[in-house]
Amino acid sequence: MIYENVMQAVFLSRPNRFLARVLLNGNEAVCHVKNTGRLGELLIPGVPAAVQFHPDAMAQGRKTEYSLIAVKKETAQGPQWVNIDSQAPNQTAWEWLTAGEGLPFCPRPDHVKREVRYGDSRFDLAFSCGGSPWFMEVKGVTLDMDGTAMFPDAPTERGIRHLEGLAQAVKDGYGAAALFVIQMKGVHAFSPHRERHLEFADALKKAKENGVHIWAYDCAVTDRSMKLDAPVPVIL
Repeated sequence: MIYENVMQAVFLSRPNRFLARVLLNGNEAVCHVKNTGRLGELLIPGVPAAVQFHPDAMAQGRKTEYSLIAVKKETAQGPQWVNIDSQAPNQTAWEWLTAGEGLPFCPRPDHVKREVRYGDSRFDLAFSCGGSPWFMEVKGVTLDMDGTAMFPDAPTERGIRHLEGLAQAVKDGYGAAALFVIQMKGVHAFSPHRERHLEFADALKKAKENGVHIWAYDCAVTDRSMKLDAPVPVIL
């Protein structure tokens, strides 16, 4: 996915989970933070940031003219952009599926749809592969701990319900997958964050045992784009 009207800034502070203050063209500006996660390891005062300007903010009834979409972090490979937009993983996964660059067993899925309800669940994506219907739930990952991408960074009962819904779909004869979109490069593995939410980690392992595919992919990220790139080993 590609963002328009992106500007370079410096992150200053995050007064609450919805807002950030940045230094933009020599002046302080308030931005909407498109992620309610903690992001404590990323939102460090002084780090380079990328913000999207919304020229039609007033017409849309927005409270701010800017959105914070990415920050730079220091890695063993040097400074790298990390996308923090919680809406970006779904869009990126949809582009990945529809472009035919993704699933090795199904290069170009048919009938790719978004926000599909099944039973008590609403899944991010649905598609067909060789006539077989699939459901997919997408989770964005921004937490990197010593080279291992981890999810969640805060407890998520909703995430557990999604996994249970995927397992039920498999039981009913459908294909199902949980896709963890790692919004950066430079990690060597993905793992559930047991210390942050033990129940989610257990639910993820149980979902896999019940036939749900668990996939993790990293992303090529710039200050104004994000694209699904390469598979990352999953360690449960």
